[in-house]
Amino acid sequence: MRTLHRVVPAPAELGLQLIGVPEGADLTLDLRLESVTEGVLVSGTVSGDVVGECGRCLTDIGESLVVPIQELFAYEDSATDETTDEYEVGRLQDDMIDLEPSLRDAVVLALPVNPVCREDCPGLCPGCGVRWDDLPEGHTHEQLDPRWAKLGKLTGSSGPDEPAEPAP
Repeated sequence: MRTLHRVVPAPAELGLQLIGVPEGADLTLDLRLESVTEGVLVSGTVSGDVVGECGRCLTDIGESLVVPIQELFAYEDSATDETTDEYEVGRLQDDMIDLEPSLRDAVVLALPVNPVCREDCPGLCPGCGVRWDDLPEGHTHEQLDPRWAKLGKLTGSSGPDEPAEPAP
């Protein structure tokens, strides 16, 4: 068994549409490599900073992420060749382990599909597109249903709450 503590740069496109790890950002690997019958078992954690934007109000998000990882890398000509598909288990290649696919799977699956800056984020006003947190209390927009707009012209009223002007 060996332990490994290493800081590596993040690969490109490590994330989802709204949140991810920036390319080249530091990822800290705290791993344990164990020799087992079929190969090398890699287990431990990957940690780093993720950045993105809130899916409701579009403000910037920055947080730390710690993800557990565990993957078996099989020896060449081991019994796993007979019991698993080619891409089901990682393989040692010339005594080297390629951790990037396992790391990518672990990090991307741990990210939220719809990240929010906070659980009770109210989002944006659908009328003007401004963050609800930045608007005064009681903020509203007068919305006239376009199906009733012609009737408003007949009565001389420009809105549902205004009294109609007397017809000449």
